[in-house]
Amino acid sequence: MLKKRLKTLCSVLVLIVVTGGLTGSLAGTFTQDKAPESSNQDPEKSVEKVENEDAKTEEGAWKRFNDRIDGYFKKINDGIKLVLFYEVFGKEEKTVETDGAATNLEDVRKLLDKLKETGIDTVETDLTLTLPYGTFKNLSKKERKDKLKKMVIDFRKEFNKGSRAFTIAINTKDKSKNVTTLKGKRNGVPAAVLWLVLGSIFFTFRMGFINFRGFRHAVMVTAGKYDNPDDEGEVSHFQALSAALSATVGLGNIAGVAVAISIGGPGATVWMIVAGFLGMSSKFTECMLGQKFREVRPDGQVMGGAMFYLSRGLKQVGLGPLGFILAIVFAILCVGGSLAGGNAFQVNQSLGALKVAIPDLKGYEWIYGLIMTGLVGVVIIGGIKRIASTAEKIVPAMCGIYVLAGMAIILKNYDKIGDAIQTILESALTPAAGYGAFFGVLALGFQRAAFSNEAGVGSAAIAHSAAKTEYPVREGIVALLEPFIDTIVICTMTALVIVITGAYQNPEYASHIFGDEGAALTSKAMDAEIPNFKYLLSVAVILFAFSTMISWSYYGERCWVYLFGDQSSLSYKILFLIFVFLGSIVSAKQVLGFGDIMILAMAVPNILGVIFLTNMVKRDLDDYWAKYKSGEIKPFQKKS
Repeated sequence: MLKKRLKTLCSVLVLIVVTGGLTGSLAGTFTQDKAPESSNQDPEKSVEKVENEDAKTEEGAWKRFNDRIDGYFKKINDGIKLVLFYEVFGKEEKTVETDGAATNLEDVRKLLDKLKETGIDTVETDLTLTLPYGTFKNLSKKERKDKLKKMVIDFRKEFNKGSRAFTIAINTKDKSKNVTTLKGKRNGVPAAVLWLVLGSIFFTFRMGFINFRGFRHAVMVTAGKYDNPDDEGEVSHFQALSAALSATVGLGNIAGVAVAISIGGPGATVWMIVAGFLGMSSKFTECMLGQKFREVRPDGQVMGGAMFYLSRGLKQVGLGPLGFILAIVFAILCVGGSLAGGNAFQVNQSLGALKVAIPDLKGYEWIYGLIMTGLVGVVIIGGIKRIASTAEKIVPAMCGIYVLAGMAIILKNYDKIGDAIQTILESALTPAAGYGAFFGVLALGFQRAAFSNEAGVGSAAIAHSAAKTEYPVREGIVALLEPFIDTIVICTMTALVIVITGAYQNPEYASHIFGDEGAALTSKAMDAEIPNFKYLLSVAVILFAFSTMISWSYYGERCWVYLFGDQSSLSYKILFLIFVFLGSIVSAKQVLGFGDIMILAMAVPNILGVIFLTNMVKRDLDDYWAKYKSGEIKPFQKKS
């Protein structure tokens, strides 16, 4: 009873902080004090005044609401990033400057030469060009934005190598300083990414490379060869895999890959594939545990997932208090990830891709939000059985559409395949890229792979715990197919399309690259190769988003119920549907980024707990594998 009260108290405190911040942001939106005007107004203020005229309108009030929410979530994100994204191998920064505004390639090249003289290897750094305040002040707001976007594209195309990112900013802190600065920053590997890498490597070796030797058996089990309808559980192996895949095969495959390549270069593709192979072992381990420690209720409903194997499993090995804490932390993070990354982000990115096909949708985004809210609501109210039933129909269709289109584009440009692969490998492995670029692009690849396939995150164990099976190991083996399909097949397909078409450095797509609009960028790239494909891709993107949302609603609902009890299930579903609608109208990037951080953060308590449970996983795996190899475990034979 005490543990239950502590669990609920911790959860309520977190929810109060988040909802309190959102309420404060909303309340402050329409009560913003007006600053007094100065009689000696800076000429630059005239530009700001024109740009801020919309502040008096309803649109301006809505923008302030977005900005306030963005600012609130930025504080949360920055706090979490201090730990999760602490750069383990350190970083190095150097800055040089020149008088006036350096707005052309030759000026930037001279600055780059000066930066080299400081001793920093400019090939392995991210570059930030900061122009003096007032640059392009004679241009309108739109013209200035377009100019800066074009500069970013031109400079990225000219100077990007390895993991280097090139960004441009305007100096608004010191308006009197008429100089341009160029900062070179070498990034280390974020702690959370290193945690994922080391965890997946450990599980791969500890489980005897189950990601390779269990692949064929995984296909056979998924095909239904071992399905026994009398086994305990709610869904079949294929339905559990479909439900988990519908959560992972989402916009991370379309939007995330495109953004990763635009920022870090084509080399990120290699490390996404490596992360996919290693992630197969992580996925096996956590999903096997999800089955082993699940709870089957008298009504046949299943409760399982990381929160159960962390609390119950660690208690079995004498680490009960640690398991209790890790389970609560995981559940809270999963709820946060389900509402943002598994929900609002999906709506926001799919809407961006849809507006490429239907530009007239601009200004009526709320209609899309209402439609998605209704469709998602119809499915999630029915629980895991309806979710799995829907997913097993949607997943094959959306994967088929996307993969066939990707293959068509690749075959159409078969003469560019060799160059594309060479570009990807050189960007990831070239010695010229050096230490910083190598680890930078590796970190980016693993980070995007983690958001895409969720291996090591622990979320899929919730779906796989509901599968009907006699052996927990068998469901773990089914689960290892997820990273293969999600990352190695679909993400690689996206990467090849983006690289072959050159979309990641095409000036015509500047607005999408500059705004990290990955889904829209992929849509443009594919539509340029297959006329009017943007309409079919819009359908695929909506299916990707929809399938991800319905599965993440189940993940979040199970964690919510774990925290607040069975009677709270409906309240979570209502909250989830509210966030579906908000995803269509809230454009705040920090809110959407919050989901990415939450999902990545789930790996911390999950991998830590799973490491302590690997001995029992290995023992059960060896026992099952011996029976399988000896022929004791055979395909299920239906009674005549």
